[in-house]
Amino acid sequence: MYDMKTSTITIRLDEDLDKLLTEVSRESGRSRSEIAREALRRQLSVSQFETLRKRSMPFAEARGFLTDEDVFNEVS
Repeated sequence: MYDMKTSTITIRLDEDLDKLLTEVSRESGRSRSEIAREALRRQLSVSQFETLRKRSMPFAEARGFLTDEDVFNEVS
């Protein structure tokens, strides 16, 4: 499966989330674990992005970047 070392965690799912995970697993042909890993990876990436954004906002605001649109206009 993977060449890297893995670890195991146990999480509790409410009934609705468990059913949804099973349904998505069945429909996609991927394992429940694979879907959970992907969801966790995405959520952790979002969390890291939000942390970085909070730390960088004072520097951006000092340079006149107050909104996402300001940044978009600068790089477009």
